Amino acid sequence: MQLPKRRSQTLKQRDDSEDTVFLTPEGIRRLKDTLRYLEKEERPKIVEDLSFALTLGDFSENAEYQDAKARMARIDGRIFSIKDRLRRTSEIDGTSDGHAHLGSTVVLDIGGKKKTYQIVGPQETNPAQGRISHLSPLGQALLGQRAGDIIRVKTDAGENTYTLVEVRASAFR
Repeated sequence: MQLPKRRSQTLKQRDDSEDTVFLTPEGIRRLKDTLRYLEKEERPKIVEDLSFALTLGDFSENAEYQDAKARMARIDGRIFSIKDRLRRTSEIDGTSDGHAHLGSTVVLDIGGKKKTYQIVGPQETNPAQGRISHLSPLGQALLGQRAGDIIRVKTDAGENTYTLVEVRASAFR
């Protein structure tokens, strides 16, 4: 008998089970805090709800039991996912040797305006906060560049030109 697959599983293009997850020390701390909260606070509550629902009898028509069981599966899935991500994590150190790399903070001149970005892994990307992925078109173009270099990035909207003003170490700690 074959188990049914979720839509997200069938759409998954590649097996990323062994891919490295690049996180800052702050990102690692947040993941560990979330894991601790799920294991110490949320899961015990659900176990208690499940135990109570078991005392109500008939499982086939017991909505409380079905709900508690579904919540338990979601929490266990999140716990497994976070543990797997932590197992595959590589900490970004943020040091600088003058070249832009994963963990660097870069200052770009974009048409006369200066913008500061931190190059991070895809898990922590937030362009509104100035955190871009090293896998993004701009992030890829920046890798290995030095201050004074001109960076050209082709997008669907056309080509954008940036001047790399400064590369510095990120202060993660």
